[in-house]
Amino acid sequence: MNPSTPHPSPSELRALYLADPEQALATNHATTSGPHPADPFHTQVRPSKEGTQPWPVSVHSAVGGPYDAPCPGDLLCAALAACQDASIRMVARAMGIALTELQVQVHATFDARGALGVQAGVPVGYQHIRTDVHIKAQDGTPPELLKKLQIAAERCCVVSQTLKQPPTMEMAFHG
Repeated sequence: MNPSTPHPSPSELRALYLADPEQALATNHATTSGPHPADPFHTQVRPSKEGTQPWPVSVHSAVGGPYDAPCPGDLLCAALAACQDASIRMVARAMGIALTELQVQVHATFDARGALGVQAGVPVGYQHIRTDVHIKAQDGTPPELLKKLQIAAERCCVVSQTLKQPPTMEMAFHG
């Protein structure tokens, strides 16, 4: 990213998207490319951003993997933490709130019995996701303004809203 390249402001983008809703559609991509397809415990994932290095991915020890690199659940937690952090920062800026500290922690719990098919009725997936936001604003920031920040940032976090109201998903296998 070139820091000298100006980015449109959120208000400019809102005006553009009101005038032409098709311009608001954005797509993200990721591709796995593990060098050893027979290895059940390791792969690499490359986010859509061109030129991005692949990230190593491992399998969680709760389902038999070595967990010697981030697992897909860690990437999900990282995506949620990053999206919430960015949403908070952007909304704070728009509201004129000067943040002095911000840390987002995401904790997700799953029951491995579901993924391993150990017990019928145990769901595959996370049963609970909790986000802890540690935030401080410049002295004198009214608490009610911080509450408005929380509500607005929560509302515009794409990953959080996707987890709360999942989209339809399709999977196609190609030989």
